[in-house]
Amino acid sequence: MLASAIQRELEALAVESIAPGQAALALALAVTIDDATAPTAKAVAARELRALMRELRSLAPVRSDGDQLDELQARRRARRGA
Repeated sequence: MLASAIQRELEALAVESIAPGQAALALALAVTIDDATAPTAKAVAARELRALMRELRSLAPVRSDGDQLDELQARRRARRGA
């Protein structure tokens, strides 16, 4: 459950090529949390996963998917035939 969510986030962040070891560790920690039965073990793994994901998010390349202003400019150019 958590492991699949972390895998999707890692793919969205595109950090597996930048920090493959850290990405693998994040996934392993998520699997550990999914499989753990002891609340203490889950808490410790969750704390480490949270810190690791924060670091991976900071390493993620900046994406320029465009925003509402870019959409507006594109529509304006299309309307003007440019």
